[in-house]
Amino acid sequence: MADDELDALDSLEREASEFTKDAEIDRIRNAFSLDAYAVLDLQPGVPERDIKIQYRKKSLLIHPDKTSNPAAPDAFDRLKKAQVSLLDEKARAHLDECIADARRLLIREHKYTLDSPELKTEEFKKEWRKMTVKVLVDEEARRRRQMKAKMQEEGREQRKEDEELEARKRKRDADKEWEETRDERIGSWRNWQKGKKDKGAEGGKKKKKLKVLG
Repeated sequence: MADDELDALDSLEREASEFTKDAEIDRIRNAFSLDAYAVLDLQPGVPERDIKIQYRKKSLLIHPDKTSNPAAPDAFDRLKKAQVSLLDEKARAHLDECIADARRLLIREHKYTLDSPELKTEEFKKEWRKMTVKVLVDEEARRRRQMKAKMQEEGREQRKEDEELEARKRKRDADKEWEETRDERIGSWRNWQKGKKDKGAEGGKKKKKLKVLG
């Protein structure tokens, strides 16, 4: 095979590789972000080992150092977050519960049984995915409301604590000022008492003199 033919094949392979990378980047960015399984292109219930293998395969394909696609960093970040979520036991259990809730809601809505053949159809799987999105959105909205309420409550508690600290500070300052002016207050009181006695003595003398004159 001639050199120019080899170069042409290499060029086609590179183009195919870049096309595959671009397609995967688009798929990740279009996947529903709250569903980590969808981002990693996995089915619910897979073992942890498969999650790690899938993440490694996908991350090597779309890593920003391996492609010039400007959206690669965003896709890589989404992929990483999805893996972290699925490897977190609590987060994965919550996601699995939401997916199971979506299936139960559809079965109840259509009045199916667990043995209904419709559950194995592609149509049901599509409905299930849509319902899963709805359940996850509702759960996220509920989580945010709870977080907001918690932050508001923490804000109220913090304001209450700040007010109590300020009240204690004012009391300490008032006690300190009272103690620092103690000598001044005692001196003023003594001067007032002395002035009162002096006035009393002068008044007594005047009364005595008037009595003699009378």
